[in-house]
Amino acid sequence: MSRFWSPLVHRLQPYTPGEQPRVEGMVKLNTNENPYGPSPKVRQALQALDSDELRLYPDPNATALKAALAQRFALTPEQVFVGNGSDEVLAHVFHALFQHERPLLMPDISYSFYPTYARLYGVEYRQVPLREDLRLAVEDYQEPAAAIILPNPNAPTGRAISRAEVAQLLEAHPDTLVVIDEAYIDFGGESAVGLIPHFDNLLVVQTFSKSWSLAGARVGFALAQAPLIDALERVKNSFNSYPLDRWAQAAALAALSDPAWFARCCELVVSERERVSAALGRLGFEVLPSAANFVFVRHALAARLLLQALRERRIYVRHFAGGRTEDWLRISIGRPAENDALLAALQAMVGSAPDRLETAR
Repeated sequence: MSRFWSPLVHRLQPYTPGEQPRVEGMVKLNTNENPYGPSPKVRQALQALDSDELRLYPDPNATALKAALAQRFALTPEQVFVGNGSDEVLAHVFHALFQHERPLLMPDISYSFYPTYARLYGVEYRQVPLREDLRLAVEDYQEPAAAIILPNPNAPTGRAISRAEVAQLLEAHPDTLVVIDEAYIDFGGESAVGLIPHFDNLLVVQTFSKSWSLAGARVGFALAQAPLIDALERVKNSFNSYPLDRWAQAAALAALSDPAWFARCCELVVSERERVSAALGRLGFEVLPSAANFVFVRHALAARLLLQALRERRIYVRHFAGGRTEDWLRISIGRPAENDALLAALQAMVGSAPDRLETAR
């Protein structure tokens, strides 16, 4: 049926999401989901919803949710945009703010949805190489550009830049839009949100999927000065006026009402990340410093073979095959028992005879 496709469709290279296996007894450490469930207040809020209200449209502006987010971040509701997950928010950013004559700059190793969106919306872009140690250096972003987009912490590396480095970038490029994608910021990074009142060229994107344990609800948001938010609202209301259903709005509001649960879950993930990182180091893995809920690691044994050996044990991690990430695995942080299963499996592998696992380099 491809004869009915628009020419654009033939050129698209769709994003490949993380695998969602359905395997009994698996240890799922491949998609950076929070191992701890959302606040009990989320369940209470969802149970209190009247299913008869499904016949009614949800609030198209998510007024209560915007107000709660504005309060949390010391902003105004006019400085808040919400969407169906941060992926949709980012799609609107690409459509509303990146379509200019000068190129968009992004890291060469980062969220692989960025080049996908750029191709979809016809945005010219250039990928700026990370340093040899996979560190992002803001001083490498010097060339003229319409915008710069950076994940912080970076994905899949987990490495973070400081708020001072973001400010340095903003000050050096006052006429360039800087978008900071903070999907993992709550696990140890420094958020740039506090810079918003001082820089009209800053837009910060966050999500409820990771630290708030609501990946299944699909709620993302952007924070910026009002003119940037207005641009996103114009695109959103020309595309889908009702991106968040009643359940998603209720879940996000309930999650925000329980900051103690949120903070405790983040602390547990960070504690496990540090324990797992140290244990992997003792097993001979190189572990990049991470401020996210995952670690990026490599070993003298080939990543693709470690991946397969783990799958045989029903343990799922992610491999970004090809190029500079060929030797690396990204491992989400799970609960202690899940992490122990991973470490025990890797201990058996790295100590096994080389007839099953060949060296990578």
